[in-house]
Parts: sequence; C-alpha cells; structure tokens
Amino acid sequence: MLNMHKAMELMRQLHSRHLLTVETKCPQSNLDWLEEKGLVNRSPAIERKANGFTCCRCGVSHKRYFAHSPCEVCQKDCVYCRSCIMMGKAAECGFLYEWTGPQMVETCRAELTWQGELSKGQKRASERMIEAIKNKFDLLVWAVCGAGKTEVLFHGIEYALNQGMRVCIATPRTDVVLELEPRLRKAFQEVTITVLYGGSSQRFQITPLVITTTHQLMRYKNAFDVLIVDEVDAFPYSMDERLQFAVLKAMRKNRGVRIYLSATPSKKMTREVSRGKLEAIKIPLRFHEQPLPVPTFHWIGHWKKKLKKNQLPPKVMNWMHRHIANKRRILLFVPSIATMKKVTKILREQSLNVEGVSADDPDRKQKVQHFRDYVYDVLVTTTILERGVTIPNVQVGVLGSESTIFTESALVQISGRVGRHPDYCTGDVFLFHFGLTRSMKQAKKHIAKMNDTAAKEFSEKQCGFN
Repeated sequence: MLNMHKAMELMRQLHSRHLLTVETKCPQSNLDWLEEKGLVNRSPAIERKANGFTCCRCGVSHKRYFAHSPCEVCQKDCVYCRSCIMMGKAAECGFLYEWTGPQMVETCRAELTWQGELSKGQKRASERMIEAIKNKFDLLVWAVCGAGKTEVLFHGIEYALNQGMRVCIATPRTDVVLELEPRLRKAFQEVTITVLYGGSSQRFQITPLVITTTHQLMRYKNAFDVLIVDEVDAFPYSMDERLQFAVLKAMRKNRGVRIYLSATPSKKMTREVSRGKLEAIKIPLRFHEQPLPVPTFHWIGHWKKKLKKNQLPPKVMNWMHRHIANKRRILLFVPSIATMKKVTKILREQSLNVEGVSADDPDRKQKVQHFRDYVYDVLVTTTILERGVTIPNVQVGVLGSESTIFTESALVQISGRVGRHPDYCTGDVFLFHFGLTRSMKQAKKHIAKMNDTAAKEFSEKQCGFN
C-alpha cells in the first residue's frame, strides 16, 4: 500500500499526462493501487474496432499504420502503431494511464519583465488575445512575417498565468522551440518553464508555462488551459492529422483556448475566418511599420544545365557580387540538398566566402550563428531557414523558384527574411526562375495585398478614423 507522500509523488508524475506503462516509471503494483482507488484511469493504447484499429495516443485509424510483431509482454504476435513508434511502442496489449484524482493546484505569480513597447498592430492583437482567454474562444493571429508575434503573446501569457491557468506554446520544429526558450525565460524570469522536444532532458515534465514541439503533445491529455500553436501553417503540423489530434487532446476539456499564429494561414483556415467560424485579428504591418519587401522575378534559363557545367547563371552571380561589394549578406535558397551542395562547391571555386546548410546538417545551428556573426558572406540553404530566422541587412535570392517545393506559403515566408530589422527595413527578394509558376504569382499577390491593407489602415489613422 502506498503512503500519502508516495501518492503525491505519483500524482506529479502522471498529472495531465497520457503515458504508456513504461513511461510512468511506476511499478505495476503502484499503478494497480492507484487505479483501484480511482486516482488513475487505464485505457487501451490500441483500440480494436469492427473496421480495424485506432491508436489512442496519436489518433490514427488507417490500416496502413498498424502492423503485427512478436511481443515480449504478451508473448504473442501483437498489433502496434507504426505511426507514433518513435515515441515508444503503443501495442494492443498495452495501456495508457492518466491521472483522474485530485487536481494539482498551481499558483504562479507571473510578472512580465520584458521592457519593450508594442506597435499599434501588436497592441490590438495582444488585447484581442486576452479577450479570447477571458471569454474562451479560439483566435487566429494573422500577422505578416516580422510583425513580432512572440511579443504579442507576452501580456496574454502573463494574464493567463496570473489566473492560475497552464499555458503551452507548441511549434512544429525543434529549431523554433530552441529560439523561443531564451526569449520567454527573459520575459518571465520568475516563472518555471518546461522545454520539450526530442531528446530534451525535461521529458514528461509539466509547469505553468511549457514550450514544446507539437509531437510531444501526444504525451499529454486535458493538460492546458491556453494552447498557442505557432506556425500553424507549417509542415508537418499543417499536413499531419496526428498533430492536430494531439493539440485537441492536450487541451482542457470544454474550457481550453487555442491561439493560432500564422503569416500564411491555410485556405481552410481563411475560409473559417470568412464564414465566422474562427475569430481573427490581423497585423498587416511589421513592428517597425514599414511594408514587406515584394519579390521580383528574374528569368535565368535552364539553370540546371549550368550547374552540370559547374556554373551558375550570370544574373545570379552578378546579383551576389553587387551585394557582397556593398557588405550585404546573402541567403540563397535552393530546392534540394543536392543542389545546395553543388551550388556551395561552385561558389567556393569562385572564391566566395560561402557555407551551405540543410535540415540533415548537425552543425546547422552553429553555421547560422556564424552567418549572423559575419563569418560568411553567403549562406546557401534549403527551405529549413524559410522561417524563424532574423538576420539584419540580409538579401534573399531563390534559385529555381519554379520548383514545386517553393509553394506560395514558402515563398511568402522566404520573402519575410528580408527587411526585418528597423535599421535595414528594405532589401532584395529575387526569384530566379526557369518559368513562372502560380505559387510565385500568388506569393507576390499575397504580399502586395498585405501591404495595401497596411497602407489603408495607416491612412485611416492619419485621418483620425478608428
């Protein structure tokens, strides 16, 4: 039998989580005692239904996600979920545990230690976020690249924490989690913050404020009062129903609030806004109140043939040399890792100070920092750097912008790397192509439309309209 101290320790381990038996790190006898006392609920990890199986951790039900394998636990050929196997094996003979006993009462006095000032657009969005939290409705913060979305969150997070709510910021990519962590710690210096991603030392922990990848939400249930989903349009979240299921599961039942952040919301989401099914607040101007750089198109012929001859099109080379001569750094986006390696090699042979980076590069974080520190003049990159990177006075080129990987959303985000700093609020976004695509045209139209909206709002304010 467990004493009260041990029961409280187990409550802290299991509270708001949805964990496999092995993840609880509790002896089975302890789990059985807790279940007998009505303090935990045990449910099947894989649910068998008339038409197949459903994984109760990640929510998938399509038969392609399930397979059989010899099981050490039940000593049989057991069904398991291949979809979320990277988070531990959810098998038909296994269980998920969640705490159903007394709820932990968390007191958190949050004092915002950030001393910055919000622009008018940021302030409107910040106030609308607090209103959404107070009145329990979901909200889309539709803000242009460089609008300062993170700062918009600060007052809403402060309000929620001081109301005893638990807040989570979830984002699809580990890189963004690591970038958000120091900013949130600086803004809320007295608040305990948990940071979760694959390989994180804080696995399974929970505190009043959590920053996590969306994948880690699969381990939580009924956990958060306010769940902020950053880059809601980004891969993999936008394409992965498991992650969308995880967000819904991790929210408090009937009283959780979702705050979505995006510069390029999906067509589905914008339809929901236009039909009144989702509240939205727009920030069409960057925090320094200058317009977004609009991309220009430059035809360069069959650039892939040039690469095979160890050459780059003259237009691309001339553009780079011009900016390097003026002490400006260049982000050159390319459609694939193979192209990145080839282009980097060619530029080195041309005696340019250049480095290449991609998602599978273990040194990518260090390389980006070196680029910030002026170690390189040119950084050749795949779409890994289309989001979450701020580098003053950077110019952007896209080689092969006709490639299918450069969607409208990707090109808008790539364009958003330019002009983010108030001292360098203009710059080049050159799309070098071998044929115009609909995505290129739509990206340019999207940016121009946001600039028009911002110009109209600014004009109305100048004339005294509210």
